[in-house]
Amino acid sequence: MNRLYDLIAELCPDGVEYKALKYLLSTSNALKCIPKKNYRDSGSIPIIDQSQPYVIAYTEDRLAIPPVLPCIIFGDHTRVVKYADQEFAQGDSGTKVLVPIDDTLDAKYAYYAFSNLDIPSRGYNRHWTIARDIKIPVPPIEIQRKIVNILDNFTELTAELTAELTAELTARKKQYEYYRDRLLTFGDGVERMALGDVAEIYDGTHFTPKYTSSGVKFASVENINDLFGTKKFISHEDFAKYKIKPRLNDLIMTRIGTIGACSVIDRNEDLAYYVSLSLIRPVTKIHTKFLKYAIECSGGQKELKRRTLVHAVPIKINLGDIGKVLIPVPPYSEQERIVSILDRFDTLCNDLSNSLPAEIKARQKQYGYYQNKLLEFKDVVS
Repeated sequence: MNRLYDLIAELCPDGVEYKALKYLLSTSNALKCIPKKNYRDSGSIPIIDQSQPYVIAYTEDRLAIPPVLPCIIFGDHTRVVKYADQEFAQGDSGTKVLVPIDDTLDAKYAYYAFSNLDIPSRGYNRHWTIARDIKIPVPPIEIQRKIVNILDNFTELTAELTAELTAELTARKKQYEYYRDRLLTFGDGVERMALGDVAEIYDGTHFTPKYTSSGVKFASVENINDLFGTKKFISHEDFAKYKIKPRLNDLIMTRIGTIGACSVIDRNEDLAYYVSLSLIRPVTKIHTKFLKYAIECSGGQKELKRRTLVHAVPIKINLGDIGKVLIPVPPYSEQERIVSILDRFDTLCNDLSNSLPAEIKARQKQYGYYQNKLLEFKDVVS
């Protein structure tokens, strides 16, 4: 950073000129764009279009390769900015390929400066007609390349941190699953019982709900990891029609689309639920969380899979077949011991799962701060 500041003091002590993008970049489109209907899952030439993902599909059509590299890919409708320095095919017609007009502008610097802009949306107008008039600072080429080097290094460090945290989370989850399955594997000395013999099993409403802006929270499959975090509600009057209402320590399990993901009701709060969820309520001396772990372990998942209608659309397990699933039922004290161990593992995994996006977000915020600072210059005109 000190070297950069020295260069700025040496080469442009009075500021730099800001120029509109239309005077810095020219189009370098391929002879043709690949329409989405011709996107393929495999091929030798990656397709880059205006969508958020970098590579979206593949093709063999070399007429879709832009003539100049490196270049900037700009989404005429999405406002997404990308950079390419290796051969690619140009995607849908909203994709615009841009290159520096002359060698006073580094293409990667132009990409960083372009992607740092806030390009307003004006209806369905093509956004290049708006962006082309926005100005960016154009310091001497030595300074541009120094800024690119700094931002490239920071991008690489951010990617490495994300990869490390993701690998740690994956390893922790595998470790958790290993110990969970070991703890829930019993010999012949432990009785196995059908779920229907140890619990009452119900499903949610079969009727399409009338959603309201407030009232009783309404959960479905997509809410299984945070039942009370749902943003959907039904009226108290409709909820009163429910014959079976969830209560503290009931187990909720997915049964349509996704099979066998579980969540324990952990509060005394009304909750409505859809037919895609089943409610499992222990009626004998069995720990609800033990039931959760027993269903989610490899043995429980195999039991569910045996009874799942895999050719249904979406796949599902019928309510009556859930009751046939066999689970081990050790003494209650042993259930409590296993739950205590797995709860600690679960907490460790959740802590890491929560810290991963927070850490990435913090690093991205830090990156954005430095990118803004590196691309701020005194305007030589002012």
